[in-house]
Amino acid sequence: MKQFGGKLLFLDRSDINTDEIIPAKYLTEISKEALKPYCLEDLKLPDFDAKRDLAGKSAILTRGNFGCGSSREHAPWALEVNGINLVIAESFARIFRQNMYNCGMLAIELPPAQIDEIFSSFKSLETEVSVDLNGSMLQFTAPGHAPYRAAFRLTEFEAALVKSGGWVQFAAERY
Repeated sequence: MKQFGGKLLFLDRSDINTDEIIPAKYLTEISKEALKPYCLEDLKLPDFDAKRDLAGKSAILTRGNFGCGSSREHAPWALEVNGINLVIAESFARIFRQNMYNCGMLAIELPPAQIDEIFSSFKSLETEVSVDLNGSMLQFTAPGHAPYRAAFRLTEFEAALVKSGGWVQFAAERY
């Protein structure tokens, strides 16, 4: 099973689409590794630079409707090859969310009030998030700041996909 959590990248915007996660012009690449340098290159946020800000991060906190737009596995792949295997948001586009689980990654939804609280408490700090998958709990920590805990829910099937490492491994174990 993959390790989840680590340094948190704050993307304070709703409706980040799959073209912003990985531009369509790179969909001809034949390996996940080839997508790596282009992840989030078209994302427009004040003071955001994908090359600088993505480095060393392994989780994203964002707003609603993350992964909207075209349905493509390349978007989760581009995140995964950059070390991101956890996205926490108010909501996800349905197909993007399922593609995350199919790849053995976590797409965790939290209520907007909790997302607001985490942004306001931690956005300006070097923040890490840890995941207790069996206890369905996230913990956000930053130096000099009290930890913040948030419960989440996964369906039994989502948890099984994540624990197996994705759909291909899940199917190989059972069929």
